[in-house]
Amino acid sequence: MKSTLLNSIWAVSLLAALAMPFRLTAQEQPAAQEQTTEPARYTITDLGTLDGGTSSQPFFINSYGLVSGSSSLPDGNQHAVLWLEELKLDIGAPGLGGPNSIAFGDNERFQAAGEAETSTSDPNGEDFCGFGTHLTCLPFLWQDGGMIQLPTLGGNNGEATAINNRGEVAGFAENSTPDPGCPAPQVLHFKPVVWEKGRVNQLHTLGGDPDGVAFMINDNGQAVGASGNCATFNPIDLYNLVPVHALLWEKGKATDLGNLGGTTGQAGGNIALDINYQGQVVGNSDLPGDTTFHAFLWTKEKGMQDLGTLSGDVASLSISINDAGSVIGASIDASGNPRAFLWEKGVMTDLNTLIAGDSRLHLLTGCSINSRGEITGLGLTSTGEIHTYLATPTHGVATGESTSQGVISPRALSDDARKLLQQQLRFGRSGARLMGPE
Repeated sequence: MKSTLLNSIWAVSLLAALAMPFRLTAQEQPAAQEQTTEPARYTITDLGTLDGGTSSQPFFINSYGLVSGSSSLPDGNQHAVLWLEELKLDIGAPGLGGPNSIAFGDNERFQAAGEAETSTSDPNGEDFCGFGTHLTCLPFLWQDGGMIQLPTLGGNNGEATAINNRGEVAGFAENSTPDPGCPAPQVLHFKPVVWEKGRVNQLHTLGGDPDGVAFMINDNGQAVGASGNCATFNPIDLYNLVPVHALLWEKGKATDLGNLGGTTGQAGGNIALDINYQGQVVGNSDLPGDTTFHAFLWTKEKGMQDLGTLSGDVASLSISINDAGSVIGASIDASGNPRAFLWEKGVMTDLNTLIAGDSRLHLLTGCSINSRGEITGLGLTSTGEIHTYLATPTHGVATGESTSQGVISPRALSDDARKLLQQQLRFGRSGARLMGPE
């Protein structure tokens, strides 16, 4: 079974660093410049796990603070979860009938998207979602209290990785054609896709790349991800791909975003992980020699910019960017230990140094940042458990909303948003469990 530490797409991507032949020392890496202006400070909330679980992981936070991810259960399985402040909603029961699921994204319509196992064994013996069950694993859209299965490209498996506010879903799905380059147990080709109104549309890969994945889609319909070669399943990144080319898809056209000098994808890979409304893209790319990787920011005007690492570290990846251009991710030392970073206006800062007051969590990664500057990611407890955290800025949020005490004001949901929330978080129909604070 996948452990949460190895499960997070990005978490300890990081732990791959443990096995990487880092030939460049920390002194040889371009470190981020020193902080020159005071950034916001953050209060940290441990969002916890489902009852009886010991670990959880987040993937996305929307502008209302709805966090999507997964939590372990007492039996070792994982269920897709939505968090809203102190409430937790288990949307993995009954799911699509199988034991495991993950919610990778949500939107302002309170829909969610992800992957869920069925109760049927994969006919080719694949383990597409990597839970070790070899059950078929399908992309889903969750709305109105229930999970809806999304179509594949004719194959048995797929994964929905993001959903925008128009209801368009990005991800990847198998077709029915065997890929002779895939190591066992993977058999079939998988392609980047976007689902619109339940229909699946295949996106182009670059050149002769046989496989690909789409990870994020913005409200303009621009999607980002990567294409490359089929590989052994990566339990950290949750796909069977060596990402060779970081890609942007717009109006059916695939654009190669370039790289930072690495061309094989053998270190951390060349992959785009997020795109904001302005079309700015973040991800990670291998450096010359393909022995380590750095976070990047790509813009149409300047191309790919190396964001460097925190001082003393040897690798990094940028995971999320909001519309204000704030970037979060993880910076990694030579032993594979990650720490969450915030990058703003050319300055990379260890998020742990920006915590206001005491926190029982050490922040390992920043996984998503919303328009209010709220951040969710993976935190390490004093007992060694991995939990989802919410970092709330105490000043300087993107919207400028603040109270006299310097803490951002409570969210004011519109009437339409409140109605959507009430509709979507109906838990009786699906058997999901809504829980309050632990």
